[in-house]
Amino acid sequence: MPTFQTYNVTPTLPAALEPLREMSFNLWWTWEPSARRLFRLLDPELWNRTNHNPVRMLQLSRQSRLEELSQDKTFLRELKQVFDAFERYLGRKDTYGKTGAASAIKNPVAYFSAEFGFHESIPNYSGGLGILASDHCKSASDLDLNFVAIGLLYRHGYFRQQIDKEGFQQAINLNQNFHHLPIREVRRGDTTLLISVPILDRQVFAKLWELRVGRISVYLLDTDTPENSAEDRLITAELYGGDLEMRMRQEIILGIGGVKALGILGIKPDVFHMNEGHSAFLALERIRLNVVEKKLDFYSALQVVVAANVFTTHTPVPAGNDSFPREMMRRYFGAFAKELNIPFDELFSFGQTRVDPTDPFSMTILALRLSRHANGVSKLHGEVSRSLWKDVWAGVPVHEVPITSITNGVHTKTWLAPEFSALYDKHLGAWEEHLTEPDFWRGVIDIPDAQLWETHQKLKLRLIEFVRDRVRRRLERVGESPEVIRRVNRILDPEILTIGFARRFATYKRGTLLFSDKERLKRLLNDTTRPVQFIFAGKAHPRDEAGKALIQEVYKLSRETGFENRIVLLEDYDSYIARRLVQGVDLWLNHPLRPLEASGTSGMKLAPNGGINLSVLDGWWREGYNGNNGWAIGAEIDNGTVEFQNQVDANSLYQLLENQIIPLYYAKPDGKLPLAWLQLMRESIRSVTPVFNTQRMVKEYTERLYVPAAKSHEDFSRDSCGGATQLSHWKAQMRKDWPQVRISDVQVGNKDRQAVLVGESLQISARVHLGAVDPKHVRVEAYHGEADNGEIRNPTATVLNQSSQSDGDGNYLYQGSVPSTESGTYGFSVRVIPTHPHLMQTHELRLITWS
Repeated sequence: MPTFQTYNVTPTLPAALEPLREMSFNLWWTWEPSARRLFRLLDPELWNRTNHNPVRMLQLSRQSRLEELSQDKTFLRELKQVFDAFERYLGRKDTYGKTGAASAIKNPVAYFSAEFGFHESIPNYSGGLGILASDHCKSASDLDLNFVAIGLLYRHGYFRQQIDKEGFQQAINLNQNFHHLPIREVRRGDTTLLISVPILDRQVFAKLWELRVGRISVYLLDTDTPENSAEDRLITAELYGGDLEMRMRQEIILGIGGVKALGILGIKPDVFHMNEGHSAFLALERIRLNVVEKKLDFYSALQVVVAANVFTTHTPVPAGNDSFPREMMRRYFGAFAKELNIPFDELFSFGQTRVDPTDPFSMTILALRLSRHANGVSKLHGEVSRSLWKDVWAGVPVHEVPITSITNGVHTKTWLAPEFSALYDKHLGAWEEHLTEPDFWRGVIDIPDAQLWETHQKLKLRLIEFVRDRVRRRLERVGESPEVIRRVNRILDPEILTIGFARRFATYKRGTLLFSDKERLKRLLNDTTRPVQFIFAGKAHPRDEAGKALIQEVYKLSRETGFENRIVLLEDYDSYIARRLVQGVDLWLNHPLRPLEASGTSGMKLAPNGGINLSVLDGWWREGYNGNNGWAIGAEIDNGTVEFQNQVDANSLYQLLENQIIPLYYAKPDGKLPLAWLQLMRESIRSVTPVFNTQRMVKEYTERLYVPAAKSHEDFSRDSCGGATQLSHWKAQMRKDWPQVRISDVQVGNKDRQAVLVGESLQISARVHLGAVDPKHVRVEAYHGEADNGEIRNPTATVLNQSSQSDGDGNYLYQGSVPSTESGTYGFSVRVIPTHPHLMQTHELRLITWS
């Protein structure tokens, strides 16, 4: 038999269609429906076959079809309109980045993330973290921020999920050809641009790929290059794949390699934003550059670097944070510590709480120690994070741990059905210009009931047809009989209340909570007048056996008599399935164990599409729920066992469905429209859409974190980093002198502290020994609040003023008064903390002395 060699023939794009190529390489099309419509018109079947990838479409289109369209006046007119809109978007001058608060940022914000989920055709993500990172980038583009993003490009992406005949999840590896994606290799002239990173005893090389996202660029590092050994080429093979050694190497390439990539590109950011701890080694590399190039000592270099760093934590449990054992860190970072001119053990301690020296090296703690701005991703997650990481600030009251919160959002236009966008344009006006204005969204009251319901039902029917098509394809793949395949048309019914549950199958998300009482569920599914149906989707991590077992449980139940056709499991959950679901279901189900959902964003995507949330009060829904825009499952249990919380939440879920949700959905006073349900839809749109979006979120990051970080970085970089060096030396002196600080005596001036009247004040004086510490560098405070079993609730700090000079031995008297505004039992203590005009956090030195 002869051996055949293959070669590819690509069509020549007629000049009239050249704008298609330009747009295909900018992900603006992923959130612009008119652009996607153009590509779909080229060849609808090819559009689906390429997973909606316009670059690959243009490579595979028939030459004759392209020639035909180049003569089609209607197509060319539409192409011109879309391309004009694209150029207007890129060229707009009246933007937040140019004229708003963001214009204060002179050099770029560099945003680092291990994954990005821009679109299903670029499978460089595993789930929520990647979707959020991409929505962040899209809004940074919309707002015209001076912004660049850094990540890794994975040859095998995450994995394609197939569910076999027994319901087992099979993980199918991808093998992507990067030349089929809307990315371009970064070159300098004719040569590929390479960076190199020392790993163990060798240099590891990475090339760079550029992904254009509207007005911004994302640079992705790829070690699959001939300069590397076979072993090192695999570093960027798979997202979250491999063992701990592989995770270490990936995080070195992301953090240290990412900083080197920015350097070779000539980009000098003023802000470095770490989206999770995977990229935290970037801080060590930036300190090293300041030590080596600017000849700063380690702690002076640290002041410059940490001023510019912003860290977002997404994980509410310690186990979800990457950590490395001491010996592994020594192998990878022993020589690095020498370059920093500090002992290895000192470097290692930056990844520890410093409470237990046997702790491993935590990437989250490294990021917290080397960032002056840190945040959780919802108000509740901020509280959880302050408590979780309090030991990093030993002795500091939990509520003063410097981790704030900025609640997540979604890029509205990416997730909004074009049909709803058109409805808003018609009845509310230019909604994109008023996205974050709550008053504007009150206009949903003007959308006629019939139009709102008709739009929603159209999308629901499209979802059901999509689900049937996906189920049919799966049954054909696993070899089911023609009879079984024909029965697919009985799956789901557009007139029935449809509830979606789609997310990662991790055990804490409790994917099978609904099955706690199967007989009760069966009655709900098969009620003759008011039935209900459920669509499930989600992947489990390939090594998460418990998560895979949950998927199998859902699958097996969906095949049982009394459940089939009313419960469906969709395989291979990705952003395309997510869009179909959030645009088509009536209700979104979410019931993680509190408080393990840092934020969650899937439920936010429902609201602009008229969907309603049914969720436990965790993550974002604790802020989003107002009593009239959806339902809350269960009580806010903080200390109950998992079994107890499961029991309470399952019972609450059934009761809500039986007594409130199902009756409301089927109540049609005029025989046609569910009027009360439509009011709930309007309230969901009105209350959630203007708040839980990434435009609001990115503005918050900009004004609360990026602008202050950029200013501090600029201040510390001035005069050969003089301010940073001075602060570093001051801190060293304070740490040396602080053991002398003590509060020797505290007195209350009131005659009877047990009978202070409302409106009076508690008079406090404290004698403080400062020793060699200058009193201008301390703040003495009364720390007071409601007394509660030896603790203080709702505490406040009131500054006490120095009322005497030193007695020659470093003793000072401080006095002040605490107002009594309400009756009750209160407690107070006196404390001393260091202060300096250049400190960015109250507890930056982690020094505090209590009475």
